Amino acid sequence: MASPPPGSRVILHVDMDAFYASVEVRENPALEGKPVVVGADPREHPRGVVLTASYEARQYGVRSAMSCVEASRRCPQAVFVPPHFELYGRVSGEIMDTLRTFADRLQPSGIEEGFLDVTIRTGGSFSHAHDLAREIKVAIRDRHRLTCSIGIAPTKAIAKIASDLQKPDGLTVVAPDEVVAFLAPISVRKILGVGPKTAERLKRLASSRSRTSKDTTARISSSSSGRSASTCTTCRWAATPKRSSSRRAPRNRSARR
Repeated sequence: MASPPPGSRVILHVDMDAFYASVEVRENPALEGKPVVVGADPREHPRGVVLTASYEARQYGVRSAMSCVEASRRCPQAVFVPPHFELYGRVSGEIMDTLRTFADRLQPSGIEEGFLDVTIRTGGSFSHAHDLAREIKVAIRDRHRLTCSIGIAPTKAIAKIASDLQKPDGLTVVAPDEVVAFLAPISVRKILGVGPKTAERLKRLASSRSRTSKDTTARISSSSSGRSASTCTTCRWAATPKRSSSRRAPRNRSARR
């Protein structure tokens, strides 16, 4: 494998699809194809909230953090399943162990997601990264009987946005020369680290859409201060993530099971 160009990065963001609900379906195949809602049954606990919902339930407008009463109203046939956090934690650990075998470095960013720096093992090639991502998806399906969506990009912020575009079971590649066009129609709220206050500041800069270019990015960064400036700098198309910190995985693919 050729050495990657200096300063280049190839980052994967792996995001499990409807993780809690998918694990529940895996453990109870009778739930397959049904609108599963992980949360308290509103008939017994009317103050409960939805932790996550299967994609069948999402078709009815059921979303995380919604009250279970509202979820039941929108989808009367929903099957409510109480959460099993110990199970989710164990499955998450198993998935992260699998991901480590594919990464130069792995940075878990949640119980159901993580960033993989694959710059070295792909030689900086986004084509090779695409093939590697397909291998990861097969491994997740075969070893854990679950699906994931993957975004590939030169930065973590963009990879995270990309992983969300074709859910469930999606795969989106954003090469360095495609970043500007990719971000053009994306709301700034989609960018990692941009909250309501930062979004409002960007709107005041006449940037309610992330029309990313060197000049625009420089203007946003120089016009912001403190945490906002740091966030905008992180989101720059030219930025490269340098903190994918975790245990270094073996580079020899023969180690995969």
